[in-house]
Amino acid sequence: MFDVPVWAWIATISLIVVMLVVDFVGHARTPHAPTLKESAWWSAAYVLLAVIFGGFVWWGLGGDAGQQYFAGYITEKSLSVDNLFVFVLIMAAFKVPRIYQQKVLLIGIIIALIMRVIFILLGAALVENFSFIFYIFGAFLLYTAWVQLRHNSDDDDDEYEEGRFMRAVRKVLPTTDTYVEDKMFVRRNGKLFVTPMLMVMIAIGSADLLFAVDSIPAIFGLTQSVFLIVAANAFSLLGLRQLYFLIDGLLDKLVYLHYGLAAILAFIGAKLVIHAMHTNELPFINGGEHITIIPEVPISVSLVVILAILTITTVTSLTIGNRRAERAAALEDGASEDKTI
Repeated sequence: MFDVPVWAWIATISLIVVMLVVDFVGHARTPHAPTLKESAWWSAAYVLLAVIFGGFVWWGLGGDAGQQYFAGYITEKSLSVDNLFVFVLIMAAFKVPRIYQQKVLLIGIIIALIMRVIFILLGAALVENFSFIFYIFGAFLLYTAWVQLRHNSDDDDDEYEEGRFMRAVRKVLPTTDTYVEDKMFVRRNGKLFVTPMLMVMIAIGSADLLFAVDSIPAIFGLTQSVFLIVAANAFSLLGLRQLYFLIDGLLDKLVYLHYGLAAILAFIGAKLVIHAMHTNELPFINGGEHITIIPEVPISVSLVVILAILTITTVTSLTIGNRRAERAAALEDGASEDKTI
């Protein structure tokens, strides 16, 4: 483990705050529907900023820390793409006007970022005091990988269903039926109402928080540095708004994404279990002795494996997957025409 100086924490938090202010003042404050060109430039800028930050980590804290950061960032970024499928459904369910979607995403991401930091601090405390937690994290990721593997891409067309939390919020807070520009609150006849704008922000934030249940244990499998985990999560989340508008129309083309995510989660889950074996102190497993029969996976190997999985998944989706989808659509259209005749 490496020591992170206080000034590095201050500089990183300040950078995150500046990025949020730029996002709000430069984009969300004036409602507009971003063009594909605007989204592409800003997405590239956020990725470049994340890479530059990783370069400083590599230079200041060493190569091992740099590899841990990049492995964590790439993993969080790839898992965040899966979030976008749900975001699309939520936006459609709440019928959010496109010019207001930037603000919805930004506020929702801020909520998620705050909650993730809390999750990370809790996770770090558990890891510090209970080494067996890696068994639990690993088993959970292996189960999540299995769920992803069984995922049916046709489910992406399903309608968004409100969870218990959102239904409870609606019961407690009086809500207007329509949007009132981009306002979250409005007063009518002396009574304060919340608008669908606030409801969809809560839905986005709570949905991303659910995804954190998968991603936080995953990144603990790559690094135990709270600094690197917070930074990787922040950079992956802050670029999510631009990514949403950039690949909004391309999500349905990543037909094999769930296979890639399943492979990444399974790999990190196995890595966590192996690490738990090496630090084993549970008396009912090997008499409380460490199990080192399987060597731990170096972070450099983890980084290469994650990049390889993402590359194969993306290329396969955009080639073989899309050709199969086009043939299936053509056969379906032909069957429909035969029935008509």
